[in-house]
Amino acid sequence: MSTTRKYGKKAEQALDLWVKLARASNTMSTLTVRDIATYGLTEAQFGVIEALGHLGPMKIGELCSKNLSSGGNMTVVVDNLSKEGLVERKQAEDDRRAYVIELTEKGTKLFQDIFPRHAKFVTDLVHSALSDEEMMKLAALLKKLGLTLKQRLQV
Repeated sequence: MSTTRKYGKKAEQALDLWVKLARASNTMSTLTVRDIATYGLTEAQFGVIEALGHLGPMKIGELCSKNLSSGGNMTVVVDNLSKEGLVERKQAEDDRRAYVIELTEKGTKLFQDIFPRHAKFVTDLVHSALSDEEMMKLAALLKKLGLTLKQRLQV
């Protein structure tokens, strides 16, 4: 029995969209994680380096929200990056209980070396499937979907 007959046309379209969105996201994630691995980093480590490289020093909690990660996991990621000499912890000036994480000179150099290459990889990946116009339309629609659905989390 088709989903249209059982649940209706709108449900079939919504379910079809959800499956396509999930598959596209999973495929893109797999490909970008492979690229990130070529730099000797995990996805979480790359996310920290990227966030600090673009936004500057921040507390662990801020890194968690930027990278959609839990505090416990982020602490391990930062510990490992610190052992590699890529980040350092400094006492926060506004809160003696908190630490600010920032890139070291080595971490900044790594960020400046790898991020342009990763950005090119992602650009080539997206443009292998979508025109500029299609990419802009899809980005706008995904933003609308994400922001609208995020409101449901507030309830």
